[in-house]
Amino acid sequence: MQKIRPGVMLDCSRGAVYTVGALQTFIDVIAQMGYGQLQLYTEDVYALEGEPYFGYLRGRYSEEELRTLDAYAAEQGIELVPCIQTLAHLGGIVRWPAYGEVTDNADILLAGEEKTYELIDKMFAACARSFKSRRINIGMDEAHTVGLGKYLDRHGYCDRFSVLAEHLARVAAIAARYGFRPMMWSDMFFRLAAHGEYSVSEEMDGGRFAEVARLIPENIDLIYWDYYSRDEENYDKMMRAHKTLKEKFLFAGGAWSWAGFAPCNAFSIAASRAALSACRKNGVGDVFFTVWKDDGAESSLFSVLPSLFAAAQYCAGNFDEEEIRSRFTEMFGIAWEDYMALDLANLSDGKEVKNACKYMLYCDPFMGMFDRTADEGQKAVFSAAKAALQKSAGHRRFGYLFKAMADLCAALEIKYDLGVRTRRLYRAHNMDGLCRLMGDYEECERRVAAFYESFRDQWMREAKGFGFERMDMRFGALLQRLKNCRRILGEYLSGERMQIEELEQEILPFGGGKDGESVYYNNWMGTASVL
Repeated sequence: MQKIRPGVMLDCSRGAVYTVGALQTFIDVIAQMGYGQLQLYTEDVYALEGEPYFGYLRGRYSEEELRTLDAYAAEQGIELVPCIQTLAHLGGIVRWPAYGEVTDNADILLAGEEKTYELIDKMFAACARSFKSRRINIGMDEAHTVGLGKYLDRHGYCDRFSVLAEHLARVAAIAARYGFRPMMWSDMFFRLAAHGEYSVSEEMDGGRFAEVARLIPENIDLIYWDYYSRDEENYDKMMRAHKTLKEKFLFAGGAWSWAGFAPCNAFSIAASRAALSACRKNGVGDVFFTVWKDDGAESSLFSVLPSLFAAAQYCAGNFDEEEIRSRFTEMFGIAWEDYMALDLANLSDGKEVKNACKYMLYCDPFMGMFDRTADEGQKAVFSAAKAALQKSAGHRRFGYLFKAMADLCAALEIKYDLGVRTRRLYRAHNMDGLCRLMGDYEECERRVAAFYESFRDQWMREAKGFGFERMDMRFGALLQRLKNCRRILGEYLSGERMQIEELEQEILPFGGGKDGESVYYNNWMGTASVL
């Protein structure tokens, strides 16, 4: 039986920079589950010598904090691994004029510029001082417009892969000077071999893969990542294809905590089961599970414990679901099904990732961009979820996150279809109904404010204060908008306003989807406004 060495990658860069104390608790938990590695994803949230704007106002970790975590992790049998970015995803620094000379375009560093490599050298030097491990994740992903900004102005058009390959060679050489063996996401090379696709097709050219394999630096390990598939055959095909690039590679799955406030544990578990079965079949023993925090880090650090626990059990060879649930309950003192109630607010059956609890909370009640995804028959789900979550609100360790999610469901009992009801009553000229609806607006404001308080408590227990200003903006905007919509309705009811222009607008299906079907959309700005 293939022995699998599992790890976790935790995103500390999308708003929430987790405190040393919260990370120590997280380390305790994953060590108890059987994990042996934790990667800290830190784009610019770590200190660099002589770079005061690197991580400025972002809650960056000091070297002392990282060394404290490194020592603590080692005591628990966990290898703490730096996970940084050496090309793209550096929007946190390119906003500052101090980095103008090393910026190509968007959030991408300027390849071929000596000052860029001086900066990257400082990154490796800081990691060498802060971590004992000499494994490092250098990212190098999603730099789709590399070479098309300042690089293009200086050098003219160059094949973007050549730009990437030359840059990677420089980064690999710097890593070697500090004794690091880097890993990077594989899609850069895989897409080159597969004509732009990160999937397997019947037309795959084996010779092309062999040609690309020769371009990969010897000291670079590839990471095949897939967070989306529940199909074991798909994983199996992709792993066989990856072996033509490098015989040994890592696999990264996903513990879906980046879809908003609620996790997607059921989907994550199904995907992990299929992926790890394929890993065993293909001899892939180096595996980790990503805990991304896209668009603001709205979910709790501990929201995906069922996903991580199940994945660890699969890694150990235990695929008995009943036994896994029993062991989880024994370890955490909370029934498996009670913890899984965190998923409910997403209105997903677990077969697809959906996040209705985020976009329907933020969706403007007059603009209604997502109102046609609402199924008023599903509104009762939020009441049932609230009751289920309240059962665990007194849990000794994690009660606070159940309290926050229960308060979210309480708000969504009203907010979910508030826009739908508003438009329907307005267009029917039902003035009595609109008068009664004014009370729902007031109650919705009260419940959103209550959710804000419990969500704030969750954040402050787990993360530094940096990044919460974004949450204040989101909740502040939501509450002010609810208040103003109520005011406008009052003006309409009093005859001061003859019509409400926004409610005259016909609402179109979102993304061509079917009416009454929840979707996945994880962008606060795009949810709250069309601007």
